[in-house]
Amino acid sequence: MKRQYTDQHASAGMDAALPEIEVWPNQYQTSYEIEIAMPEFTSICPKTGLPDHGTLILRYIPDKYCLELKSLKMYTLAYRNLGIFQENVVNRMLADVVRFAKPVRAELVGDFLPRGGVHTKVTAAYQRSNPQRPNPRPKR
Repeated sequence: MKRQYTDQHASAGMDAALPEIEVWPNQYQTSYEIEIAMPEFTSICPKTGLPDHGTLILRYIPDKYCLELKSLKMYTLAYRNLGIFQENVVNRMLADVVRFAKPVRAELVGDFLPRGGVHTKVTAAYQRSNPQRPNPRPKR
């Protein structure tokens, strides 16, 4: 039986140029979690060309930087016309968040709407090895 999906489908969108995610200096050194919900996420299936819709939930513990939300919004909007599998969306976006913000910990959940009777939920996580416990005072 011939595969319907090619290696090109599998790697589609992985090397696409996307906007940088800007960060700003975290003013606190306490361990706290930030949760960002993106309920209107859209990308394109590289095989069928049909849109994929879903909600992305990002949770992260910042270290020196916090994500700037408008740039994160522009980053996610760049996926709108990008052919990329749902699993790759979640893993690539998490890798970019880690690259720009360098968090202590981060988790991204992609909860995609059913298409053709199939519901997909993808979770990817990052944990910095050897996280440091900083001083709880705000930076001045």
